[in-house]
Amino acid sequence: MSLLAGLAEGAALVFQPVPLLLIVIGVLIGIAMGSIPGMTATMTVAVLVSFTFGMSPTEGMMLLLGIYGGALYAGSIPAILIRTPGTPSAAATIFDGFPLSQQGKAGRAIGIATVASFVGGATSVILITIISPQIADIALRFRSPEYFALAFFGLTIIASVSGDSVQKGMISGLLGMLIATIGLDPTMGYPRFAFGYTALTAGVQFIAVMIGLFGLAEAFKRYHEGIDGIDTQQQLSNITPSLDDLKSIKYTTVGSSIIGTFIGAIPGAGGDIASFVTYNETKRWVRNATPSFGDGNIRGVAAAESGNNSSTGGALVPTLTLGIPGDSVTAILIGALLVHGIRPGPGLFEDESALVFSIFVGFFLVYVVILIAGLLGAHLWVRILNFPPKYLWPAIIVLCVVGSFALRGGIFDVWAMVLAGLLGFIMRMDGYPLAPMVLGLILGPIAEENLRRSLELSGGSLDIIYTSPIAMAILVLSVISLFTPILANRFLSN
Repeated sequence: MSLLAGLAEGAALVFQPVPLLLIVIGVLIGIAMGSIPGMTATMTVAVLVSFTFGMSPTEGMMLLLGIYGGALYAGSIPAILIRTPGTPSAAATIFDGFPLSQQGKAGRAIGIATVASFVGGATSVILITIISPQIADIALRFRSPEYFALAFFGLTIIASVSGDSVQKGMISGLLGMLIATIGLDPTMGYPRFAFGYTALTAGVQFIAVMIGLFGLAEAFKRYHEGIDGIDTQQQLSNITPSLDDLKSIKYTTVGSSIIGTFIGAIPGAGGDIASFVTYNETKRWVRNATPSFGDGNIRGVAAAESGNNSSTGGALVPTLTLGIPGDSVTAILIGALLVHGIRPGPGLFEDESALVFSIFVGFFLVYVVILIAGLLGAHLWVRILNFPPKYLWPAIIVLCVVGSFALRGGIFDVWAMVLAGLLGFIMRMDGYPLAPMVLGLILGPIAEENLRRSLELSGGSLDIIYTSPIAMAILVLSVISLFTPILANRFLSN
């Protein structure tokens, strides 16, 4: 199928009343939640994913993509106003956004952030629409050895998303792999770690674990630390950027969007890494900036926001073409597709081409809606900062329970969610990152299944992996990916 034919087919699915309405609803929910510090895009999508189970795959993806893009954009609002990023990806926006706010130019900063977010997201969608089908065509040549190597490569990324402690990241990842082994053996069909409990033979629902890890655990953490309201009263003006401001940020925004897309395409990188990289690169590109970066330069805001929003499109590349999550949110998107019986990977472009291109078209529209809603509704989003947390978090806990129950209509998934929430809370209190666990949950079964299938085909010999040039190339990259963060931490500590 040609690119134009695919886009036409995808547009026919998206340009219907229900999908368009769901895009708008998703963006509004995402912006509302992302405007509240601590309400990450991952947590919001995890809590609300159960609402898509009764929808068609296209409709469900429109809602989730709207939430994803809206929440990531809205993290810039509290970052600018109160020096507290709504999402981790907005951390770099503080450097110049908050100084602008202190100068009474918060409206100008939010306007720049909105335009840069639109350019970053829209650019990334255009780029992935062009390159994703080519990557999928290459991936169609993969057999079991190549898929094992690819899953192994994804698992080595645990080292790079482990934060300050690689050891704790590894433990988190292994714990995720252990949870994923519960249920029937994929090859022999024997129950593993079921302990005679029938419900466990079907395995632990991935979505239930995700809701617990990112939704309930965050609620526990908030109650543990105390939930106090945030008071921010600031008059916004000049929200729509002037022509001079747009000319000033045009090269910064486009360049950061391209860089952010490719960083987002690296599994495990995410918007926070993309925003810091693009911000630092902009500081290198722009010499003798006035005002200086860190003192309220609008190009700093544009670089950070276009970088982190462009990572969203990039994260869809490994998700759709290889079945490997680009970040935590796309991991949930994989789970949502699996609930509908759709497995992301290279075959998706052949079996569900209309769905794939509807995702591309819909995600572009998401950023159009973000641009409009961000500029017209800025005063409203600022007021959301004052929403009483004592009402918000109980509602989130209820949504966690309802969402996990909706998976299979049983209480077992609710208990799995609660246990995952307790586990996630304990891990966060002890400094264990949750992202590695997500990678272990998703990639562990893929690696196990394809390794065992490869060994069956080769009669137990590992030669089937060594003799595959693609598999060996991926394994070499895996070794580099595994040891680079470890060596970097060692050298930095010395």
